Amino acid sequence: MSPETTAPDSLAVQARGIGKVFPTASADVTALTDVDLEVAAGEFVSLIGPSGCGKSTLLRLIADLDVATTGELQIFGKPAHQARVDQDYGIAFQQAGLLPWRTVAGNIALPLELHGTVKSSRDARVRELADLVGLSDFIDRYPDQLSGGMQQRVAIARALAARPKLLLMDEPFGALDEMTREYLQSELTRIAGETGAAVVFVTHSIPEAVFLSDRVVVMSPRPGRITEIVPIGLDSTRGEDLRESPAYFERVTAVREALHGAKVERANER
Repeated sequence: MSPETTAPDSLAVQARGIGKVFPTASADVTALTDVDLEVAAGEFVSLIGPSGCGKSTLLRLIADLDVATTGELQIFGKPAHQARVDQDYGIAFQQAGLLPWRTVAGNIALPLELHGTVKSSRDARVRELADLVGLSDFIDRYPDQLSGGMQQRVAIARALAARPKLLLMDEPFGALDEMTREYLQSELTRIAGETGAAVVFVTHSIPEAVFLSDRVVVMSPRPGRITEIVPIGLDSTRGEDLRESPAYFERVTAVREALHGAKVERANER
């Protein structure tokens, strides 16, 4: 889905001229400058770039965990703060961040409890989500009884609890082994397809970005800016055979060239 053909009120994310400056005792640090980005409803977009380029900062601005210094940011046509209040998005980080004294069910239910959802509806939603992420048989287990991959599936289910239209993910599979990571990539594409949620996904992995995404946003070294947006255009069914297809390798090469080009351009400016 292309945001260029989507009505503005159907955009999950609309960022215009976003900049972020962090003041420090010695000198201000410009993390982002002149970022323009649109993410359509239901679209999967990955942010990729070198460490320190502002990928996570941009995600935090979208999530209203920080405030942009310049520019305008809207989530489904609303200011980011209002979108957070309205639970228009869910968020998952590299660490699952589960509460160790709560079971799988208790962790998934937490956002619903905080917003006063009645117990019968809450329990039904927990069962639905546990099934969605393949954890129905583990619903009464505690986090220390789960593998790292299972903990991340609980975190994804928790992020989806309030039926958000947007899912924000900051390297959620970065600490996992390769086999688990690839399995959860496939699971995430299935979950995104079944829920219809837009996804903004931060990663350092080019193959991961290509496998998951409709478009890959390439960012420059700090101060972070968008240097290229690579359309992926692969089949919406992300099966394991996709990883061996020529089309997949072509897109991986295209993103790698865009990323390296951003580094070369930045080096030449110095």
